[in-house]
Amino acid sequence: MEDFRTFDRATYKAIKNMDRETMQRFVTNVYMNGKNDSEAVSVDYDDLRADLAKIKGIGENRLNEIMDVIDSHLSASEKLEE
Repeated sequence: MEDFRTFDRATYKAIKNMDRETMQRFVTNVYMNGKNDSEAVSVDYDDLRADLAKIKGIGENRLNEIMDVIDSHLSASEKLEE
């Protein structure tokens, strides 16, 4: 099946002419592309903490505050995924 990453006139026409089975494959393909794109980005939490700790002027207390903010954002995005 073709990779539909843009919704142009040709894609619109192709969708209009799809039967149920082809439409199911198309929708699954779109979903899997989005899922794969969202999973492609990952950050090693320990490496992030170590790199932030190297920044001049960031002590242990400030580092803990920064990591708490990062944790809260990660927790919020994990809740959205559920």
